[in-house]
Amino acid sequence: MAASVESAAHGALPAPRRPGPVPWVAMYHSVGDCSDDPYRITVTPERLAGQLAWLRRRGLRGVSVAELLAARARGGGRDLVGLTFDDGYADFVTDALPLLHRWGCGATLFVLPGRLGGDNAWDPLGPRKPLLTADGIRHAAAEGVEIGSHGLTHVDLTRADDVTLKTEVTESRARIAELTGTRVDGFCYPYGTIDARAVEAVREAGYAYACAIDPGPLTGPHALPRAHVGQNDTAWRLHLKYRLHRLRRRPVEGV
Repeated sequence: MAASVESAAHGALPAPRRPGPVPWVAMYHSVGDCSDDPYRITVTPERLAGQLAWLRRRGLRGVSVAELLAARARGGGRDLVGLTFDDGYADFVTDALPLLHRWGCGATLFVLPGRLGGDNAWDPLGPRKPLLTADGIRHAAAEGVEIGSHGLTHVDLTRADDVTLKTEVTESRARIAELTGTRVDGFCYPYGTIDARAVEAVREAGYAYACAIDPGPLTGPHALPRAHVGQNDTAWRLHLKYRLHRLRRRPVEGV
């Protein structure tokens, strides 16, 4: 007792806040017709609406990763879930954005500034899906969507040489900032593949955070795990994924 009183009298600093569980971040891609979907990257608008409704019934709200991490840094955010959409498909604006607004949710959209107005040529089995133009990305940003980088052209960074790695990471950030007029804090590793070299390149480029899929021991602010959410994820499956995440993911400093 005397020791604790003495510490208080001398203004001892409080113990640092223990890290909480790694936040739950959902990974989406395209929203539209999923009848031809070999990579399972598409959910129908009806399914997305049901998934967003499930979140709200549980007292949860989907937000951008930046908002989620900011809330966590303040010691809150336990009722928030990160919603991410990879690749920057054109159907984000036409099919996903209206549903996000309807359910009072935010999101992070990871785009490829080296493929503006192109398509998902990196998926050899198709089908070809159009990507947002510069105007489409600016529209999403104006609607409150956080815009992050998915690299320039969707290259596996673990296989890239040093020049390509740096270009994909740094130039994409600069182009998006110029396009939207805002700072770009978030990065998303193409294919979800990472290694220590790619993580360090993203950190050095100035990103505040980065999303992967299952980064294992690299988990941290620049390698956040995410849960794939697809057309088969009914309310029951989402419940299981949410519970398993909280059981499997250990607390990590910085998140």
